[in-house]
Amino acid sequence: MESKMWKLLLVGTFLAVICFCHAVQKKKDDPLAERVQQMMDWNSKKPVIRMNGEKFKQYVRGVPRNYSVIVMLTALQPQRQCSVCKQANDEFTIVANSWRYSQTNKLFFAMVDFDEGSDVFQQLKLNTAPVFMHFPPKGKPKKADTMDIHRVGFVAEQIARWVQERTDIQIRVFRPPNYSGTLALALLFSLVGGLLYMKRNNLEFLYNKTFWGIAALSVIFAMTSGQMWNHIRGPPVMHKNPSTGAIHYIHGSSQGQFVAETYMVFLLNAAIVGGFILMSEANNLKGDPGKKRVFALVGLGCVAVFFSLLLSIFRSKYQGYPYSFLFK
Repeated sequence: MESKMWKLLLVGTFLAVICFCHAVQKKKDDPLAERVQQMMDWNSKKPVIRMNGEKFKQYVRGVPRNYSVIVMLTALQPQRQCSVCKQANDEFTIVANSWRYSQTNKLFFAMVDFDEGSDVFQQLKLNTAPVFMHFPPKGKPKKADTMDIHRVGFVAEQIARWVQERTDIQIRVFRPPNYSGTLALALLFSLVGGLLYMKRNNLEFLYNKTFWGIAALSVIFAMTSGQMWNHIRGPPVMHKNPSTGAIHYIHGSSQGQFVAETYMVFLLNAAIVGGFILMSEANNLKGDPGKKRVFALVGLGCVAVFFSLLLSIFRSKYQGYPYSFLFK
């Protein structure tokens, strides 16, 4: 009886060892498991996995796949002169760092540079950078899997919100401490305080209407030109097409803007107001009537020319707007 029990125990042990070995061998031969393990190894070294065309084909476009990949397609090389790509890369890295130690293999962040994977740009039919794309675990990316950075910008918080919309994975963004704003504000107050202290016996300038008028107009120009929108959305300074090299300073849609565009609108608004001020002051000048006429004509010219330029920017953003003045 005992010998029979020993035989059964030996047979059971033998079968268990065979099953275990088979499972281990199957795991070793599983390309998906190897792919996931390789992605996790790369992710443990760097928050953003840098890929070329071959790696992109194997680890992002390869099937089967049970994880999502957020890919930034960019052009960071200096010869591409893509200043916005550097800004986008910094924000993308912040999001990837915030997710890096989540201890999960359901989401990875990767980057493809144009000079290292131009074939990827050709496959995806892209002629611009940067572009953020989500590659889901199953199926091909849809239209919503490409982030509309011209509408929402590319600050880290916006990228994290978009990732949550596409993957249902919430990422809490952790930004490194930045004290430059606090230091700049403290320096500004120190300079103003020092100036007031030095001029403590002569503060008549605080009652100067021209001074307060210029200050008020500066705030109005900043708000009407879209500076607050820039602060909230974090748009790029300008856009450069990596394939053609063309630089765009004005966004071609009413849903977005570039930083350079807001400065243009700021200066044009200031020039128009300056023209109106010249026409108003021409009436108050005393003496030579010819001088009054020159002031009035220069002011009228400033209003006409700079308003026409401002209207042209408006036409370029609102396609189909029928009205123009001096310039198309």
